[in-house]
Order: sequence, then C-alpha cells, then structure tokens
Amino acid sequence: MPLLEHLGELRKRIMYILIVLVLGMVIGLIFAEPVYDYLMDQEQAKGLTLHAFSLWDGIGMYMKFALVISLVAALPFTVYQLWAFVRPALRENEQRAALKYVPFALIMFLIGLSFAYFVVFPLAFHFTRTVAEQLSLEETYGITQYFAFMFNILIPISLLFELPLVIMFLTAIRVLNPIRLRKMRRLAYFLMIFIGVLVTPPDFISDVLVAIPLILLYEVSVLLSATIYRKQLAADARWEEEYSS
Repeated sequence: MPLLEHLGELRKRIMYILIVLVLGMVIGLIFAEPVYDYLMDQEQAKGLTLHAFSLWDGIGMYMKFALVISLVAALPFTVYQLWAFVRPALRENEQRAALKYVPFALIMFLIGLSFAYFVVFPLAFHFTRTVAEQLSLEETYGITQYFAFMFNILIPISLLFELPLVIMFLTAIRVLNPIRLRKMRRLAYFLMIFIGVLVTPPDFISDVLVAIPLILLYEVSVLLSATIYRKQLAADARWEEEYSS
C-alpha cells in the first residue's frame, strides 16, 4: 500500500477500537456500582469512610470505573485490530501464530490485575496509613483520591503483564529475537526495578516483591521468544532446502 492507504487503514482500526471503548463504557456504567461495592467490602477498605470534596466526585467515580471496565473488555479486541493491521505483512503461518495471542491478552491482563490488587495495592495502602499514624494525622480520604491511588497502581502493572505476549508477537513478525533481548537485559532489568520502585511504597521489601515478578516476566518472555525463533530458523532452513532442491 502507499503511505496514505496505510494511514487510512490505521485510522479505520483506531475508529473500531474507539467505538468498542465507548460501548464498553456504557456497560461499565451499569457495572460500576457492583464493582464499587465489592471493592469497599474488601479487607483494606473495611472501616474506611470515603468523602466527596466536590459535587463531581461521585460522577467521577462512576466514570473511572466505567473506563477501567471498558479497557478490560476492549483489550482483546484492540489486540485483534493490531493483528489485523499487520496481517498483510505476515506469511500465512505467521498470521495463524500471531492470532493465537489474542485471547491470552485478556488472561494476562487479569493475572496482572489480580497481582496488583491483592499484593501490591495492600502493601502501598498500609504503608501510607502507617506513615499517617506515625505523624498523628487524622485520616480523611476522598473517594477520588482513594481510587486514583488504586488505579495508578493497578493499571500500569496489569499492562506490564502483557509483556510476554508483546515480545512473542514481535518475535513472530521478526521485529525482535532472543539475541537482541539478551543484549537488552541490563536495560530491561533497570526499567523493571524502576517501575517496581515507582508504583510501590519507598521501602525495600515492597520494591523487591514487585520488581522480582517483573524481571521473571522478562526472562519468561526471552524463553518464549527463543522458542518461536528456533521454529522460525527451522522453517527457514526447510524452505531453503526445498527451494535449492
């Protein structure tokens, strides 16, 4: 395709994604209150009274929940649209291999979401409350601040759990390979540790509990990339042997 046709195709894919996001937000508004009630029944929220400091706080809470629910629902569709955009550049076997990653995008996101909510968020929340108690501060939490704090932890970590799928996809379309990933290991480790420090309280234990799973995710990604790369080399060797004969 010429450049303008590529841009037109990209615009079409983005429009599809935006439509699904809007529809997902409508569904999210329906489920926002049940999800809110579930979160407020959890251990770390028991006995916690949330306040509204402006007239828009309640509406803002509904919109935040609707957006998060919409992102979860639209994630597999977004990955499919990405696959559809690059499909013309892939061989038939690469198309089938890349398409298999679409359902796993939601699974990995939900695993990351569970890890962030049940492990990282309680650590961060209890740490901040402990500091407030040590400073003899009266705890008064706004609903906007509480859920903004929660989502700022949950969403980045959940998206990071897509790393193995992203690397496998980029390996399948021959953008990355395990050799390049091993050369980038030091930089990747630094980024994983930096992210772990960024989203957790400033204590060593919390940083380690987050950074180690992220580093393990990267190493798993390298192993998966190596598996795909070996299959690609074998397929190329068979093709060359058949072509030369």
